[in-house]
Amino acid sequence: MILQMQVWALLLLQEGGAISFDLRSMWNQMGFLAKAVVVVLFIMSAWSIGVMIDRLLAFNAARGQSRQFAPAVAGALREGKLDEAIKIADRYKKSHLAKVVVAGLQEFRAHQISSEIPGEVIEASRRALERAEAIVHAELKRGVSSLATIGSTGPFVGLFGTVVGIINAFKGISTEKSTGLGAVAGGISEALVTTALGLFVAIPAVMMFNYFTNRVESFDVEMGNSSSELIDYFLKRSQKAGAGK
Repeated sequence: MILQMQVWALLLLQEGGAISFDLRSMWNQMGFLAKAVVVVLFIMSAWSIGVMIDRLLAFNAARGQSRQFAPAVAGALREGKLDEAIKIADRYKKSHLAKVVVAGLQEFRAHQISSEIPGEVIEASRRALERAEAIVHAELKRGVSSLATIGSTGPFVGLFGTVVGIINAFKGISTEKSTGLGAVAGGISEALVTTALGLFVAIPAVMMFNYFTNRVESFDVEMGNSSSELIDYFLKRSQKAGAGK
């Protein structure tokens, strides 16, 4: 069928002047179902573009602020200034590392300040870090799954338009009582346009889904490493406090 459609498209292009491919006239010639398919595909495309822009801005902000946050908080922790480290983390609201680190620091400081909080300090801090990692991971993945949905369903929506176009082409043959190009031009144009739009929507969505998934995985590794280093810091600090007593 695809090969036959390509042959028809070539023949249609060779009919110079006989058939117009003006977009407005093509839209006017489309049936209701074909127009509905085009509208749905445009909505899917607009949604995916919105998600792409939102995630790119969020990921770039997270990367940039984390690069500034890491050395600043490391210096405060080396000097043993937990309160200063928490204040530094609060200044970098968009940093994925700051969101995780501040949760562990606040839990550790709460145990140090109040002896009424039950549970072992290090284990409680580890759980706080794990909770923060899960929350930040969900925030980073917000909207990314919709790109996978659009990438997988876009071609099928376009294929539905293709089927509708082929049906209209056969209706044209039945109505005109002829098998010439004029009888099938409208239906074939619908089929080709919706197929092309389906691929146009799906391909960028799949590519960006894979790109964002890889970036989220790299952020997860960074958060895991930061949590591990922070737990090591808490262990060393607790051991020094115990030795001082």
